[in-house]
Amino acid sequence: MRFENKKDLDREDKAIELFVKQFNGKAIKLGENDIDFKVFDSEDKLISYVEVKGRLRPLGEAFPLPIAVRKLVKVSDKRVNPVIIWACSDGIIYSLVKDLRGVIKYSGRKPREGSSNDLELMAYFGDKGNKFKAIYY
Repeated sequence: MRFENKKDLDREDKAIELFVKQFNGKAIKLGENDIDFKVFDSEDKLISYVEVKGRLRPLGEAFPLPIAVRKLVKVSDKRVNPVIIWACSDGIIYSLVKDLRGVIKYSGRKPREGSSNDLELMAYFGDKGNKFKAIYY
């Protein structure tokens, strides 16, 4: 069962638009069972695959940054500069997957009816020892 709603998808679009604006690039949304985006530079060369995660907090309160381990594996399997973006309420935090250092534990959110992924292996990344970049909206 999918739990993303229009507000979630709008937040995702806003985050990727801000991300690609830095280099006059563009992003193409991938299928619903894939990761989120393929990203191209200004010359239409594929430069990255991106997964966008919602983080309903401002940048200053966003850490630790969570993501399901299965999502890290899925975006990393694409091999072309996998990036994770956390879409916060006032901007984005992002990093190449290869630059992330964190903690893995079985965790998640309170289980919802119809969900099989609310409790799973999760990775958590702190602001120390990582190469995060942040951009305000």
